[in-house]
Amino acid sequence: MAIKRHKPEEIVAKLRQVEVLVGQGMARIDAIRRISITEQTYYRWRKHYGGMGTDQLKELKRLQKENERLRTAVSDLTLDKLILAEGAKGKLLSPARRRLCIDLVRDKLGISERRACRVLGQHRSTQRHMPKGRADEDLLVADMIELARQYGRYGYRRIAALLRDAGWEVNDKRVERLWKREGLKVPAKQPKKGRLWLNDGSCIRLRPEYRDHVWSYDFVHHRTDDGRAFRALNIIDEYGRECLAIRVKRKLNSIDVIDVLTDLFILRGVPAYIRSDNGPEFIAEAVQNWIRAVGAKTAYIVPGSPWENGYIESFNARFRDELLNGEIFYSLREAQIVIEQWRKHYNTKRPHSALGYRPPAPESIVPMDQRPVMN
Repeated sequence: MAIKRHKPEEIVAKLRQVEVLVGQGMARIDAIRRISITEQTYYRWRKHYGGMGTDQLKELKRLQKENERLRTAVSDLTLDKLILAEGAKGKLLSPARRRLCIDLVRDKLGISERRACRVLGQHRSTQRHMPKGRADEDLLVADMIELARQYGRYGYRRIAALLRDAGWEVNDKRVERLWKREGLKVPAKQPKKGRLWLNDGSCIRLRPEYRDHVWSYDFVHHRTDDGRAFRALNIIDEYGRECLAIRVKRKLNSIDVIDVLTDLFILRGVPAYIRSDNGPEFIAEAVQNWIRAVGAKTAYIVPGSPWENGYIESFNARFRDELLNGEIFYSLREAQIVIEQWRKHYNTKRPHSALGYRPPAPESIVPMDQRPVMN
């Protein structure tokens, strides 16, 4: 037999009935039995509802409901705070990251998908949608990773240019998205650049205006695996960013500088200016006289101001970062061969940001019907 649970209104009415019977001279215990409850129940009811009227009972019920509502609201806010604390450990900028975060929060807190999506701002249809990549995405990622492995110091923009050269129809944004998804990253190095000004405020920077207008050259020092030093004389055309020559020897002096310039002047002609620092090999009287004799001019930078020779300094940084820092040369001959291969790649394949991510001197393919016929 089920026990009947009395409503508060019924309890107050029974208590009033006992008071009336007692007032008529009936013993309290008999009055309690008249309303069909035990003595313990009567005193328990009296403790909670004794002396309470109908209006007071309604107010008590209203307060109990309001208390329950506030308790539920506080509980919901506390749970929302826990959800945000678990899910806000990083920026949730993409639906994929929010999707993963919601799954983790649900597993840890045992909440519903609806609740987690509402708090973290994810639509439920987005949460349930499983993204499918393009059919060629796996092959594209494989090619991208292979290029990133081969050219470890290239960023996603240069990799995107190489992919387009290989036949892929992709833009930089797609490559960037896949680049980040695969966790590929190249530390950005952006040293401060200063303009070249004289004390009177006039600018004296000589800027290249056409091909073979300004050449610049400089030395880079490195060592073979046995600890012996060697030097590389780098010569570039500042306007086209093309590396004209890299001469690698154990020792290089002014005679070697003249020898390299002679070969280049015969192949390409004489430039208008040759820019360099004030190293002894460049300011030697034999070098200056020889350059003036062939019709070129020297453009020496201010001593202690390497930023004035920014084109060759930038090339030297790429040369060291992309090749020298990642290669072990066991002999001078090996260094000469590998460096010359890198120079050809730099000119014909490597995308250059200043040239719209095109190489400085790309290889041209002549159709068979336009090639000269050898008699």
